[in-house]
Amino acid sequence: MVEKRHSVRSELTATLMVKRLDSDENGEEVTIDITDVSKGGVGFTCNKALQIGAVYESFLEIWTKEVIHAFIEIIRIEKHGDTYFYGSSFVGLPEMEAQRIATYQTVSNMNQT
Repeated sequence: MVEKRHSVRSELTATLMVKRLDSDENGEEVTIDITDVSKGGVGFTCNKALQIGAVYESFLEIWTKEVIHAFIEIIRIEKHGDTYFYGSSFVGLPEMEAQRIATYQTVSNMNQT
């Protein structure tokens, strides 16, 4: 299988609160389970159907319990039973926040060796 990712992915045990941006509705906050994260995006699962191409506001709690406020665009969806698996890319993630993710990846990789 050919790797298509532009950045190294790391697993992160956290939750993400998501609200759709391109709707006039107040939106519903949805807790999701993160399966992997990189400087380029986040993979996650949830039981709610989201739309490919839609941009959502997110609040990613990282390992230090700090919260990264980011916008994500859904780029891939797979459904298995009642669970949806999503791939998303960050939209306009500030470099400082991307570096916080990269720092986590470096520390995590050092701890695995």
